[in-house]
Amino acid sequence: MNKITKILFELTKIKITFFVTVTTAFGYIAATGHFDLKIIPVLVGVLLLAFGSASLNHYQEKDFDSMMSRTRNRPIPSGRISPTNVLIISILFVFAGSMVLLFWTNLLALGLGLLNLVWYNFIYTYMKRKSAFAIVPGSLVGAIPPAIGWVAAGGPLLDPQILVISFFFFIWQIPHFWLLLLVLDKDYRQAGFPTLTEIFSRAQLSRITFIWIIATAVTGIMIPLFGIVTDNWVNISLFLSGIVLTWKAFGLLADTNDFSVFNHNFRYINYFALTVVFLVSIDKLIF
Repeated sequence: MNKITKILFELTKIKITFFVTVTTAFGYIAATGHFDLKIIPVLVGVLLLAFGSASLNHYQEKDFDSMMSRTRNRPIPSGRISPTNVLIISILFVFAGSMVLLFWTNLLALGLGLLNLVWYNFIYTYMKRKSAFAIVPGSLVGAIPPAIGWVAAGGPLLDPQILVISFFFFIWQIPHFWLLLLVLDKDYRQAGFPTLTEIFSRAQLSRITFIWIIATAVTGIMIPLFGIVTDNWVNISLFLSGIVLTWKAFGLLADTNDFSVFNHNFRYINYFALTVVFLVSIDKLIF
C-alpha cells in the first residue's frame, strides 16, 4: 500500500464508513426484500458522503488529535498531509456523494445523507467538547443510514419497521461509545474532552453501560414484533443472540478494573449489531 492510499484509508476511517454502508444496505433490503443493481448508487453515494464526513472530522479535530496518544499519528498531526488538502478532499467526497444520491436516488435520501453529515460534523463534534452526554443526541448518526437505504428503496420514512430498525442503532451506539470510553478515558481527558468518568466512578459507569447493553439486546429482540421477520428460526436466533449479549455483559458488574472486560463487551455488542443485520437480511432475502 503506497503512502497516498494509506493516508486516504486513514482519513476516510474505512472500518467505520464501511459499517455505515452496511447499515444503509440493511435498510434497503428491509424495504425491498431483495438485493438488486439499484442499490449500488445508494451505497456509493452514502459511502462517499461518509468519506467526506470522516475526512472533515480529521480536519476539525486536528488540534485535539495531536494531544491524544491514540490519534497523534493520524495524517494531519503527523504532518503527512496539510489541513487544507484534507479539507479539499472532504469537500470533493461530499460533492461526489451528493451528486450520486441526487441523480440516482431521490431527494429524501440525499436530505437524510446531508442531515447525517451536518449532525455529526457540525453538532455532535462540537457538542462533545462541551458535554459528557453528547453521545446521546450524537447517536442519531447511527440511526440515519438504514433510513437512507429504506427511503432510497421507496419506503415511507415514518413506517414503524424502519423506525424500530433506526431506534435499534440509536440505542446500540450509546453503550458502544461508553465501552470505548472506559478503555480510552485517559486519552479523552488528556485532550480536554469532558467525560462521564468525571461525573461517575468507573464502577457506576460500568453499571450504567450494562443497563444500556440490556436495552440494546431488548431492542434487537423487539424487531420481529414489527413484522419485519417472518421465519421462526430467525426469531429464535435473534432472541438467543440477545441472551448471549446480556450474559456477556454481566462481566461489567464484576470487575471494573479489568480493561479486557470492556474490550470484550465492546466486541460483543458490535457482533450483536452485525448479527441483527445478518439475520434480518437473511429473512428478507430468503424466507
